[in-house]
Amino acid sequence: MTSFRKGQVIFAHGAASDAVFVIQTGRVRLSAKTQKGKETTLDILGASDLVGKGSLVGEATRITSADALTDCQLLRIENKILMLALGEEAGLANLVCTYVIARNLRYQRDLVDQRCNRSEKRLARALVGMARLDALEPRETAIPQVSQEVLAEMVGTTRSRVSFFMNRFRNAGLIEYGHNGNEVQVRPSLQNFYAD
Repeated sequence: MTSFRKGQVIFAHGAASDAVFVIQTGRVRLSAKTQKGKETTLDILGASDLVGKGSLVGEATRITSADALTDCQLLRIENKILMLALGEEAGLANLVCTYVIARNLRYQRDLVDQRCNRSEKRLARALVGMARLDALEPRETAIPQVSQEVLAEMVGTTRSRVSFFMNRFRNAGLIEYGHNGNEVQVRPSLQNFYAD
């Protein structure tokens, strides 16, 4: 088990892709950089998510970066050890396969969302996903306060539009800011916002 402080780099683009991490606690931001150096947030991952899955299919170097969005504890599993375990344990192999397929479907939905839906719906869907309200067994409804710049990157819009939409969601009772200002409470009714 490895602990990471908020803001600490877990791995960087170009680093050796020699292990997969399983998030035990906390949140991890997955990001990528363009050739011109502009960084964009691809995903925010939470407990039980896998980080660095590309190494499972032979990715020699990381094509993304991962950093701790909150204080985190991650389990680091070397590729060789994980591949042996997957070959010997059918239950583990099924679990990993199911996770990877579900993640792939989510990324496909995100792509469709980017192409077909307006930014307000994309933001609602991103918040619901981070709160895990779209899972079969929702685990949490509070998410750490994420900067509006990061949300704008994820949604593909501007920070000012995200601010406008977040205020609209709050005024409609779909989200609520925590008392300490460190988290956002996402109401299940936000799912209905983008369902139509």
